[in-house]
Amino acid sequence: MKNNTLSKFKTSENGLNENEVQKRREKYGLNELIEQKPKSAIFLFLEQFMDVLIALLIIAAIAAYAIGDVIDAGVIILAVLLNVVMGFIQEYRSQKAVEALKTLITTHAIVKRSSEIKTIDAKELTIGDIVILEEGIKIPADLILIESNKLIVDESSLTGESEGIVKDIGNEVYMDSNILSGNAIGVVSNIGMDTHIGKIAEVVQQESSETPLQKKVDKLGKTLSAIAIIVCIAVFILELSKGIPLVQTFMTAVSLAVAAIPEGLPAVLTLTLALGMQQMAKSDAIVKKLLSVETLGSCTVICSDKTGTLTENKMTVTDSFYYNGEKTALIGTLCNNAVIKENESIGNSTDIAILKHFENDYIENKTFTRVNEIPLDRSRKIMTTEYTCDDKNNMIFSKGAPEIIISKCKYIDNDGTIEIITPEIKQTLSNKINEMTDNALRVIGFAYKTKDENPDEENLILTGLVGIIDPAKKSAKKAVADCKKAGIKVVMITGDHQKTATAIAKDLKILTTGKVITGEELDALSDEEYSEIVEDIQVYARVKPTQKMRIVETLKQKKNIVSMTGDGVNDAPALKKASIGVAMGNGTDVAREASDMIIEDNDFATIVKAIKEGRKIYDNIKRFVKFQVSTNVGAILTIIGTSLLSLPLPFNPAQLLWINIVMDGPPAQTLGLEGAEKDIMERKPETGDILNRNVLLKILISGIVMAIGTIGLFIYELNTANDSKAMTIAFTLFVVYQLFNAYNCKANSESSSKYLYVGIILSLLLQILIIYIPQLQIIFKTTSIGLIDWISIIIVAFTIILTEKIMNKVIK
Repeated sequence: MKNNTLSKFKTSENGLNENEVQKRREKYGLNELIEQKPKSAIFLFLEQFMDVLIALLIIAAIAAYAIGDVIDAGVIILAVLLNVVMGFIQEYRSQKAVEALKTLITTHAIVKRSSEIKTIDAKELTIGDIVILEEGIKIPADLILIESNKLIVDESSLTGESEGIVKDIGNEVYMDSNILSGNAIGVVSNIGMDTHIGKIAEVVQQESSETPLQKKVDKLGKTLSAIAIIVCIAVFILELSKGIPLVQTFMTAVSLAVAAIPEGLPAVLTLTLALGMQQMAKSDAIVKKLLSVETLGSCTVICSDKTGTLTENKMTVTDSFYYNGEKTALIGTLCNNAVIKENESIGNSTDIAILKHFENDYIENKTFTRVNEIPLDRSRKIMTTEYTCDDKNNMIFSKGAPEIIISKCKYIDNDGTIEIITPEIKQTLSNKINEMTDNALRVIGFAYKTKDENPDEENLILTGLVGIIDPAKKSAKKAVADCKKAGIKVVMITGDHQKTATAIAKDLKILTTGKVITGEELDALSDEEYSEIVEDIQVYARVKPTQKMRIVETLKQKKNIVSMTGDGVNDAPALKKASIGVAMGNGTDVAREASDMIIEDNDFATIVKAIKEGRKIYDNIKRFVKFQVSTNVGAILTIIGTSLLSLPLPFNPAQLLWINIVMDGPPAQTLGLEGAEKDIMERKPETGDILNRNVLLKILISGIVMAIGTIGLFIYELNTANDSKAMTIAFTLFVVYQLFNAYNCKANSESSSKYLYVGIILSLLLQILIIYIPQLQIIFKTTSIGLIDWISIIIVAFTIILTEKIMNKVIK
């Protein structure tokens, strides 16, 4: 079967060479699924015209032209084009930013090419490649197995069946399936769109759904739009009752609707999130889902693995206790799946540390051939291999957690003399294990036997112990301290010994006044008992991945927003259940798939940086929304107020459209680029809606202040100047209000964006041009105003800054 399969795909046991790989890649293409093509730029542009407000504006322009008002018709068409162009730019940038995010997540494959084992990007696989499969890997292409060691595969992504399927030599395994246990070697039979999953993808191309944050903003926009439409209808009826011409009244109502409805919110929201996520990716934090940004800002508990996340993941053997050192070296070398090359080490960190420690030690002058393996299982905590050797006696080699190894041993090998393990020997071993763990060492036990009629992992012969340390990262110490300042609790979860976990946790200041419990103690607690103490527990030791789910669920029941890290297959359910599942970059594909965020550098400090960035992004979204909504409220209240007071409207249609352009223009756009608040990691996590009751109250008060100021100065000018000048002053005042309001929304940051000031100055200069250039005066029906008028405008507009400062002190 093996040779037939290799022959069918024109490959050998040594794998393809690079020349053949290149030829086949040119013939078959890359191993990637072709997603539904994004909307073209032309389609996006034309799509902007498919909007009720744009249609109404075009109707208003046609009506104005029909009655001979060419200038107003031209202004409205110009406003339509500006709105369309701005909407197109926002959506195009948003689409490109989201597309760029998809390229950040890479799936890897372990292949054998030209007799060398190497890790490559899965999309570089081609037909005939020999792929090595291990527990936790997501199968990177369709393969036919040429070797299989108790391989069990989850094909639920294809079949919907959750039960694992045993796969033997000659069976086909499919792209995107998950390996639950065992290992195997397969030959690539299909790639990309020719795979089983590719054929399904061809039929069903799913579009991503809106995130909760997008839904909140969309709901807010629809609510404001409904209010604005009602107001516009009311204004239309009121103005018509005053004898104002129908067409003029219609244009005013439509222009008010355009100014009052925040139609730009969804596009700017997506753009801000996507650009922020790209920024996070530069710091090795790849956020897969937009909603995770919102959740990051609210995180209250981080449940973190120890090894590789809080520690260096550079395991080193620093202590040992041998009954037979030569035999221990033999076991450490042969009961091991790590591969060490000059520039690369492949395998788990424990295997690599052991192999490096023993690589120069004595190895028996025999030829060993592996014939079987019982893979390491996180619940069993033991790995066993079987070898044939020159003298034809099959040997069993085991290594694993010392308590498991010792429980399976009946003898010790005392430098070649086999002795029964006595209570005294057990006490000696216990003392040595305690000594090592007191020094925060991870202890590994080694044992062997000649294969006999008993199960392979029974009646073993113990040869020794080694102690391995993985020191805490310096960056993790600062990150833990930052979390405490930010009101985020850090909980360590590890499969290591309780003493090892305690020592590292104390070093990192994770363990202070809280409790340490083991997985066994956790199982002994009822749900009620556990719920009572869950928030007091700071360290979990000897925990199985399956227990993480209970930890997450119980913390969430206590109203916590929980971030959970993981890297293994069994971590996937907990990652999925967590508020924010965080997979390590070197973790299994299953864990990466189940997570919301991937930390490429496996560093706890990167999670904390991501939370800070998430808080900043969320703050900037709130800034933009607050600015837009307060402008909407101000415009609506101003128009309602003047209508109810039987005054002329302070803004004509062209001016209202200009206000909308200012509102969606440079000042608004640059609010999404603000730096982080100075206290961003010194305040408690945020929960609740994007605009809470206090923020909505501030928005309403700001809108009332803008309306009162605009109407008040408008009435004063109507009594002292002509209508044209009064309207120019009211119009300019409302624009300056928006510029000051944008300043109110800026971040209190050491790295505050300079773009906001550029946006404000640019908008003010454009407003000045509208007032003083004769050609623009004709279009916008403005007139020149004097220095005293500008002083009045600045003084009245400044009230919005004073109002904000007062509100910040009174409304918390």
